[in-house]
Amino acid sequence: MSNQIRVRIAPSPTGPLHIGLARTALFNLLFARKNKGTFILRIEDTDLERSDPKFEEDIKDSFNWLEIIWDEFYKQSERIGVYKKYLQKLLDEGKAFWCYHTVEELKKESEEQMARREAPRHICEHKYKNAQIDQKGIIRLKVDENATRVIHFNDLIRGTIEWKENLIGDLSLAKNLETPLYNFAVVIDDYETKISHIIRGEDHISNTPKQILIQEALEIEKPQYAHLPLILGPDRTKLSKRHGAESVKEYKEQGYIPEAMINFMALMGWRPGKIEIKGEKPEDIYSIEELSALFDLKDVQKSPAVFDIKKLNWMNAYYIHQLTPEQFRTTIMPFITNNLEIDGVKDEYLEKIRHMMTERMEKLSDAADFDYFFKEPEYKRELLNWKNTPAEAIKKSLNLTKEALEPVDWNIFDKDYIKIKLDEIAKTEFAGDRGAVYWPLRVALTGRETSPDPVDILEVLSKEEVIKRLDKAINKINLNI
Repeated sequence: MSNQIRVRIAPSPTGPLHIGLARTALFNLLFARKNKGTFILRIEDTDLERSDPKFEEDIKDSFNWLEIIWDEFYKQSERIGVYKKYLQKLLDEGKAFWCYHTVEELKKESEEQMARREAPRHICEHKYKNAQIDQKGIIRLKVDENATRVIHFNDLIRGTIEWKENLIGDLSLAKNLETPLYNFAVVIDDYETKISHIIRGEDHISNTPKQILIQEALEIEKPQYAHLPLILGPDRTKLSKRHGAESVKEYKEQGYIPEAMINFMALMGWRPGKIEIKGEKPEDIYSIEELSALFDLKDVQKSPAVFDIKKLNWMNAYYIHQLTPEQFRTTIMPFITNNLEIDGVKDEYLEKIRHMMTERMEKLSDAADFDYFFKEPEYKRELLNWKNTPAEAIKKSLNLTKEALEPVDWNIFDKDYIKIKLDEIAKTEFAGDRGAVYWPLRVALTGRETSPDPVDILEVLSKEEVIKRLDKAINKINLNI
């Protein structure tokens, strides 16, 4: 094996790309970029019954969206001939054999072992028989059930890991010469594509001694291993659907920004050493270039990482606030409700509302809460009510506000002057209760209970639009609708 760093991510196309595998892919990419190595995407689709091309496309699309870009690409289903060659080699050398036990027999054996609290393993008598009856069984690797050896390997994150060989049993390699199983196909692919480091989740630790036995039988060099901590939900249980979205596609649809996802995933189970980052920005905010330069497996923690949605939302909000005017236009469009078309909206207008929106958004989907910037709001009359203020008083407030705004020259809009006029109405007509003036105005302009300061919204909307919305609110009270 050469000294070149070569790593891989190997998802099975049996479902959407989930956040855990995306994090593993990112760690592989960062390791490769840090060491000027090669990052490989391998689709493990030998399970033809469960594999689906649509999930392969989802995996590729999700990686592309995150900008986790691979240097080489392979599909196991296109390499059947390669696996067959190695399987035949092991059979010819007597290191593998055909096992003819039925599924029912194997299941019964496993249940009996578990009842005796033994590690499930299959010791097959067929490995002592030379004759091949037919090819209706499965191919297994011969493993010495009486071995006293302890298989050990050095995990780059966890240190030395040991496994007793006699607890493994005769390994399943393939259903037949044309259908390799996971552990065998993985070993062959990693060897053929010269993988130097296997960086994967800790749930694969138990597979490692099995793969080492296959490597030894084939007399091929072993890669180095690093097993990442699992990701847990806030309640310290395995991350699942009940903790929120699982797939990368769902995060995209909810309005998360890829840069935020990358930044967040990188810090799940890894912390950079002491560093000095140029420029002013919050702690824990890193660009992909900075992450690549800083990444080191020795800084990966052994304990499980906790998925903190609040931190993800905070990071996403930060990246939303950094959007340029052009990025703001292109990213917000898919998230405005009712498919509102903003292509024709002038850049000057978008720039006026950009900061008001991005300062209040955690996800791009929050843009739907600001649709009143692009269309007349819809709301029920009751929303205009301020506490226990009678309807006639609310109508009076809206009329007085309209009268105060009509003489204003919008070309020299003075927010301080507007606030003084509105505060005067509150003082003289509503005993200083500013809510009786500002609340109905807010609802008339936005149709919502929460929004930026109504005076800030006044400055953005045209005078004609403001008067139109105030008239609509007054009419709602008149007609009680």
